[in-house]
Amino acid sequence: MKRTLVKFRNSAFRRFIRRHEKYAPIAFFMGGFLFDTLTLGRIDRLYDLIVLSLHMSCLTITIYLYNLAGDGKWKNTFLAHYDEYFPLAIQFFFGGLSSAFVIYFSRSVSLSKTVAFFIILIGLFLANELLKKRISNKYLQFGVYFFISFTFFTFMVPVFLKEMNARIFVYSGLASTVCTVALILLIYVKSPSTRDELRLGKLLGIVAAIYITINLFYYFKLIPPVPLALNTGIVAHKVQKNEHKYLVTYEAEKWYIFWRKHNTRFHYAPDESVYIFSSIFAPTDLEQSVLHRWYRYDQGSASWILVEDIGFDIEGGRTAGYRGYTYKNNVSPGLWKVEVITDEELVLGVIDFEIVPRTAATLLKTVEKRF
Repeated sequence: MKRTLVKFRNSAFRRFIRRHEKYAPIAFFMGGFLFDTLTLGRIDRLYDLIVLSLHMSCLTITIYLYNLAGDGKWKNTFLAHYDEYFPLAIQFFFGGLSSAFVIYFSRSVSLSKTVAFFIILIGLFLANELLKKRISNKYLQFGVYFFISFTFFTFMVPVFLKEMNARIFVYSGLASTVCTVALILLIYVKSPSTRDELRLGKLLGIVAAIYITINLFYYFKLIPPVPLALNTGIVAHKVQKNEHKYLVTYEAEKWYIFWRKHNTRFHYAPDESVYIFSSIFAPTDLEQSVLHRWYRYDQGSASWILVEDIGFDIEGGRTAGYRGYTYKNNVSPGLWKVEVITDEELVLGVIDFEIVPRTAATLLKTVEKRF
């Protein structure tokens, strides 16, 4: 064992890390981000659940080991030979967990007004990389940990309970808060250097502020309704259900607009119906009611006018998402949008389109696609 440790201390990897010590944290952070980007699939898949749970567990253990290392707690143990890698491991797990959240969130066709949540996520990690002390700043370290933990539980609790509503969100937040405060108090009691470095009241105040902020974001519907995600949202001329398939006819987008397939300009003929087709991913056995909320833009008042809510129930399990559609007749030309929302009015995505009258000269290029 001793010979193995000596060999490790003199290894090329250790020398490389020390030579590039300045850039190692961000490299490990990006390594965790890249690892999950390449390997994760869907939130209710066993592999994904194991990976996320391992990341969160290992992050918690590593933060505990790292904060006690400065007090010599691991002196004369095998951990003493690896303590310089604790900050890098924390960066890796931060990167791995954040990449998982971004992967699941970004599957929605529209961030809509929930983009503010992503700005906070990005801001936290930019701060993590740019602050002078980086991960050694305990206030930053525990603040980011709590944010990551809160997001982790909002993913995992609905998956295991097969239910998603405000009560489940509260349970997720409380579970995260209890785990974070327990970790902080354990380290605070065990580590004299931690007691010297920070004020417990200030740190708990930061945790409370983050808790309140996330709940305010939820209250104002600024957080994506994870683990649901809007995979597809299309304005279409016709939707037909044939056995277990949906045949959707829509206008093709111009070739140079590569980020979407359907045209957002809907060429409307008198007495024609306007369809909105959506597919929504939900974890297996999770049942949820969703709405298509139709809006029309009123030029006179310069505001969006609510036209109608049309709802239907979904059941999770299908990788490509639960499919459904709504439609309207006797629509007027102008700007329209349809919000795809839960029954608690959390926004999954927004489908924007413009209705323009079809003339005899209009060349309508349509596409039929099966979902």
